[in-house]
Formats: sequence, structure tokens, C-alpha cells
Amino acid sequence: MNRIDLTPYRRSTVGFDRLFDLLESQARNSSSENYPPFNIERRDEDSYRITLAVAGFRNADLDIIAQQNLLTVQGRKRDEQPDGEMLHVGIANRGFERRFELADFVRVANADLADGMLTIDLVREVPEAMKPKKIAIGGKATLEVVKDDEEASAEAA
Repeated sequence: MNRIDLTPYRRSTVGFDRLFDLLESQARNSSSENYPPFNIERRDEDSYRITLAVAGFRNADLDIIAQQNLLTVQGRKRDEQPDGEMLHVGIANRGFERRFELADFVRVANADLADGMLTIDLVREVPEAMKPKKIAIGGKATLEVVKDDEEASAEAA
């Protein structure tokens, strides 16, 4: 049974409805088809890479659609007939649609198809207005962006 009960969390949190709905829908749809296989890689703090194995697909056969918080990859099958008689067909030639829910401020930076592998690079770019700011008490009215220890040491170097 793939049912997750998030009721206790829903009672004690505010504004996380979208996250809970996403978790419940993913649990319901977890038995969906696993074609094409894919990897999701975290490359650093704010960048990710999705790699899909799409052997036999060309650039023209693939559509990558990025909407707010949703990335959809679609592959259309071709109706080409081989020159000779096929004795065995083991290479999948079927269409697919794969959806990935994206966090806020994540955008597609690049997509590439090479050697049957489709790579999609994603980057999280938090707007300056959304970053935490240090507020001075008294006298000074300017605000400074709060920096991580890693960012501060990188700037010092």
C-alpha cells in the first residue's frame, strides 16, 4: 500500500499544502511506467542535471517544455520502416512523456542530446529580493544580503 498519511503535518503547518499534495500524488503514481530510465544529479548547491536514456530518438523527436514548477519531456515515436525484414525488435520505439516537479526559482539552463543521452541542466536562481537580509538596528538604514560562510570565504579569496 502506497498511502501516506500527512494529516498530522497538515494540522501543524501553514502554507505547505502544495508540498503535501505533491507528495501524495507522487505516492499514488509511483507504479507508473519507468520508460525512459533517468538519473537526477545534484552538481552543486544550486545546480542539477537530469539525464534520460533516449536511444533512437533524434532532436526533432523530443520536446522539452518548462512551465512554472513543471518540466515535461516528451518523445514521439517515428513510423519509419526498416529496409529489411525485422526478425527481432528489442529497441523500444515508443513515445513517452516524463514529468518533473521543480522547486521555486529553478529554471532550465541547457539541454543537449549526445550518444542517446538527453541531459537537461537546471539552475536555482533565487531573486535578490527573496534572499535574507541583515537589518541594522538604529542609525543605519541600508540592508545587506546575508552571506553563507562559504560565500564569504570565496569573496575573501
